[in-house]
Amino acid sequence: MLRSFLRAKIHLAKVTEANLFYEGSISIDIELLELAQILPYERVWISNMNNGERFDTYVIPAPRGSKTIGLNGPAAKKASVGDRIVIFSYGYLKEEEIPIHHPKIVILDENNDIVKSYSASCSFE
Repeated sequence: MLRSFLRAKIHLAKVTEANLFYEGSISIDIELLELAQILPYERVWISNMNNGERFDTYVIPAPRGSKTIGLNGPAAKKASVGDRIVIFSYGYLKEEEIPIHHPKIVILDENNDIVKSYSASCSFE
């Protein structure tokens, strides 16, 4: 049996762009993608802390060091520039993979600077 687990999270990202007339996705600074180990075109789920919206889309890389978190296409209607969002990536694990799984967590400040980055544990300890 496979179980779905959090694989990576970028927490408290601040939306810097909303581009309605784009083909659709979320643009994320390459530095953040690498730290969270999220790949270009990977499916992610977004939770908007300002309005409660939840939606999914795919990732496209934004220039390294730009601190860009940009919502594109219809996703641009789910948040406004300045909103704080959480970006989640999930993965499926086999039972034997669970004890050694460590999701990547990246926490940002109001300027999309990295406050903390760590690997969490899937155990109760």
